[in-house]
Amino acid sequence: MRTLFAFLALLLPYISLHADRVVIVSIPDQRLALVENGACVARFPVSTSRFGLGDRPRSYATPLGALSVAGKIGAGSRPGTVFKGGRPTGEVLRPNAPGRDPIVTRILQLRGLEKRNSAAYSRGIYIHGTTVESRVGRPDSYGCIRMRSRDVIALFDAVRVGTRVEVLNVPLEQGLWVARSHANPRLAGSGF
Repeated sequence: MRTLFAFLALLLPYISLHADRVVIVSIPDQRLALVENGACVARFPVSTSRFGLGDRPRSYATPLGALSVAGKIGAGSRPGTVFKGGRPTGEVLRPNAPGRDPIVTRILQLRGLEKRNSAAYSRGIYIHGTTVESRVGRPDSYGCIRMRSRDVIALFDAVRVGTRVEVLNVPLEQGLWVARSHANPRLAGSGF
């Protein structure tokens, strides 16, 4: 019996690591949720574009719809590590450092899965850390989805390349209901 429990203890982290996960981003609420097997396991404030929604090149808008994590940059970097062109510059900034707003800490590159967001990858649309943490929770980015450094580290560690990201123009609770109903089709008609 002891051997069985030891085996399960080794197996459980592997099962959890490969569980069905999706990221839901609510534009109206400026919130992101990590959903695992239909259950919300984490919520974070975010900042999407101050220039609205869309996917036109040079629009600085946040694209809507289904995307996926196409790449992960920054594993093991210190919080506040500045990235330029996907590479660390060697500079590390503290939250709310005055002067500018570079990409920091971690980068999740996004690839559009629909016609309406097909330019997301070539536009350099990411989920990434920001030094302007005081503005997270309201639209303020140039198209990307910004997060506080500690939050983007947690999300980065919880997802893998290929994880689906749904950017929705609905309240987060409505987006979570859709994610739950996809994970459990019996809920779709239940009013849950």
